[in-house]
Amino acid sequence: MIITRQKVAEKLLAYLKHRIPLNQLIYWCENAMMDAEFEEKHRKEIRDVVARIGVADVNNFGLLWEDCEKFLKKLGYSIKVDLSKVA
Repeated sequence: MIITRQKVAEKLLAYLKHRIPLNQLIYWCENAMMDAEFEEKHRKEIRDVVARIGVADVNNFGLLWEDCEKFLKKLGYSIKVDLSKVA
């Protein structure tokens, strides 16, 4: 399986939208680091982001909103936030 910038961005977005829990995102990243190949053109950026998310369950690291924003920017994406009133 080849991991692309888009795939990592989609996983981060799923986490930010509460579609997957942090432990599932971490598990996906850990497996990607062990078993997957990274898109050659952006290998370093993807590997750096995936590796960092993979240790987010360690107390000294964690995963903040700012981290996600920085990771997405490194992958070539930006975050747009919309506000909706709850009915």
